[in-house]
Amino acid sequence: MPGIIQSLLDTDLYKFTMMQAVLHQFPGAQVEYKFKCRSPNVQLAPYIDEIREEIRQLCQLRFTEDELAYMRSMRFIKSDFVDFLGLFKLNEKYITLTPLDNGEIDIRVRGPWLHTIMFEIPVLAIVSEVYFRNSHPNLDLAEGRRRLNEKIAKLGTPGLEELRIADYGTRRRFSREWQREVLETLKDKLGANTPQAQLTGTSSVLFAKELGLRPMGTMAHEYLQACQALGPRLRDTQVFGFEKWAQEYRGDLGIALSDVYGMNAFLRDFDMYFCKLFDGARHDSGDPFNWGERMIEHYQANRCDPRTKVLIFSDGLTIPRCIELFERFFGRIQVAFGVGTNLTNDLGPDALQIVLKMVQCNGQPVAKISDTPGKTMVDDEGYLSYLRQVFEIDAP
Repeated sequence: MPGIIQSLLDTDLYKFTMMQAVLHQFPGAQVEYKFKCRSPNVQLAPYIDEIREEIRQLCQLRFTEDELAYMRSMRFIKSDFVDFLGLFKLNEKYITLTPLDNGEIDIRVRGPWLHTIMFEIPVLAIVSEVYFRNSHPNLDLAEGRRRLNEKIAKLGTPGLEELRIADYGTRRRFSREWQREVLETLKDKLGANTPQAQLTGTSSVLFAKELGLRPMGTMAHEYLQACQALGPRLRDTQVFGFEKWAQEYRGDLGIALSDVYGMNAFLRDFDMYFCKLFDGARHDSGDPFNWGERMIEHYQANRCDPRTKVLIFSDGLTIPRCIELFERFFGRIQVAFGVGTNLTNDLGPDALQIVLKMVQCNGQPVAKISDTPGKTMVDDEGYLSYLRQVFEIDAP
């Protein structure tokens, strides 16, 4: 039986953009990732053998020549990185799965960052699909289609013609085939690849390639978290990460992630230089309306016209929330929306709130201090307290 993941392109673009930066900037970094299911009372241990078998098949995959040619066609992907991908495969020795007495599972990924960074998205997609095909084996997709068409109808409301969305839902999708159907439907009904299209693209490199969509993504939290161990001084971590990113991409992929240390710390570090250098910022925790207002004020204070910058919202979005944000900010600053689980796993049953987060780099704890309670994840509470102190963040 073919595996859930049938191509190493079946992941988010920002995995490749970060991986290229790792190859060139931090090739010797060693890391550890830890799995967590935030959904209460979910029993994944009964499916651990099935998940293991899927991961075993994932670790047999190699990039095809056609896939490498597609990667090479992206303007920001360098030829030596594609050459590296031609030799790459995931190694099963870097990942361990352990059933826990409470019915949950522990997943750990440990090894060189360059060789482990590609585990996160496919492993989460595997866990999600294995869970749903066992817990809801005969689910009628009609409800999912009805909900999807309802979302599309809302986007067709007069006055929302310039509201643009992208699919960010690979990791928690109901299934690979459902994500494909969602994207095919969105492309057909919202258009794609034209100035009028409301679907701007997808984070999935595989479906971008297969469906002729734009692949989308820049950096994730793990990149800035790893810089806590890789930079010269902890307080300068964020500045160090942004500078290394700019060094790698020379003005391309210019969206800065704003919530690794909270909004106040981000604005302190995101000075006039970065305001002018980067195209915009991405929101992924905390109140999005407050965040947007503060970003506009910050650009104005740093002599940047907000209308030349873009805010990307990506935190647990629904279409009604996208509309609310669009109506608040459109015309004042450019806005875009990355909608994830609400597109790819909204068929009736609750989607799993699962993550696979970096918790160590080079033997040192690393952490994200989220603006949303419950999103902070760390193995060492003492380190978290120290991080709050360094970045002048009050404990929740």
